[in-house]
Amino acid sequence: MQPWAERFPDLFAPGYWEWGELDVRYTVEEPPDELISNVHVVCRTVGGIVVCANDLGWRFLPGGTREPGESIEELVRRELLEEAGARLTGPLTWLGAHRADHRRETPYRPHLPHPVSYWANYVADVVVEQEPTNPDDGEQVTEVLVLPPEKAAEYLDGQPEEVGSIVRLAQARGLV
Repeated sequence: MQPWAERFPDLFAPGYWEWGELDVRYTVEEPPDELISNVHVVCRTVGGIVVCANDLGWRFLPGGTREPGESIEELVRRELLEEAGARLTGPLTWLGAHRADHRRETPYRPHLPHPVSYWANYVADVVVEQEPTNPDDGEQVTEVLVLPPEKAAEYLDGQPEEVGSIVRLAQARGLV
């Protein structure tokens, strides 16, 4: 892990996500499946990487929160359709995750791991086939773009969670 931490110090530095009261630290070590609460995907497709924006002005990689009993692949398939109108066409490749140590006494949702969970990142091939489904109880995606990897990273720079650096890590590891 040390070489990646040296190359991407902002991504691997300890942090605090105030919105969720979470102390976080990025790792390339894969945690046990049952500790993964959220997944975001660096989606490879014709022309580059899929990136999204919502009505609140956030820019992000498609992904989201796990539902009760949902496998990682089911979570990815559902979120890709909801947020990017995309379909998974290949296997998920592990990239890394933010380990989140929760300061709140109870989990965000009862079925989610607590007091430690992981916000996982995978790389996968997708095809964008339609508009995002934008379910009423989720964020409203207003933009889905396919950008070359470096342009995708630049588009995501300045967003919480060092998302641009996650794309750059995938590039450095030869995954995009």
